[in-house]
Amino acid sequence: MDYHERRRLQAQQTQQAILEAAMVLSRENSFDKVSVRDICQKAGITTGAFYHHFRSKEELLSRGFSPLDRHMEAALAGHEADQPVERLWLLLSSYAAFIQEQGWELVARYYQRRLNAPDDASSMDPTRFTLRTMLDCLKEMEEEGTALPGCTAEWLADFLFRHFRGVVLDWVLHRGSYSLLSRLEQDYTLFSRTFRAD
Repeated sequence: MDYHERRRLQAQQTQQAILEAAMVLSRENSFDKVSVRDICQKAGITTGAFYHHFRSKEELLSRGFSPLDRHMEAALAGHEADQPVERLWLLLSSYAAFIQEQGWELVARYYQRRLNAPDDASSMDPTRFTLRTMLDCLKEMEEEGTALPGCTAEWLADFLFRHFRGVVLDWVLHRGSYSLLSRLEQDYTLFSRTFRAD
């Protein structure tokens, strides 16, 4: 591995350490009460290193769920041969568990930031693991003839993504007063009944 590749990997690791430290501290306290100094101490870096990677603490919110894709990749590893409907549920349940672990306050701050920075579409990037995997599952179901008749995999992926994001927002509005995973499981059970078997 050459020098530039080592530096790139080191930068990625530092960014991940900062994001993960911020998420842990925000779950323990609240995002607004966590300082950059607290994050740096938890991540084991200097404040200079923090500002090399992020302009402000608030910028963390724009990229705050980038660890989600790593979490999802780990959750789905070894399940490549599972039926697509089972992988789709694993994807959605892992997503729900990750979001619920962050706590409703941090998720609310993330969406506030998204509303205040409408030009940032990074969470909607179709090349992200989570979105790509959902679409792959639905395309397999479409090829098998088990997808919802009359709907393309692309349309169905967009619909499911919008629906489940709405469930997360409802959970935030209810201040995390119910189990997000249980609610998503109920909804997914309903949706999965519409997938027809051969």
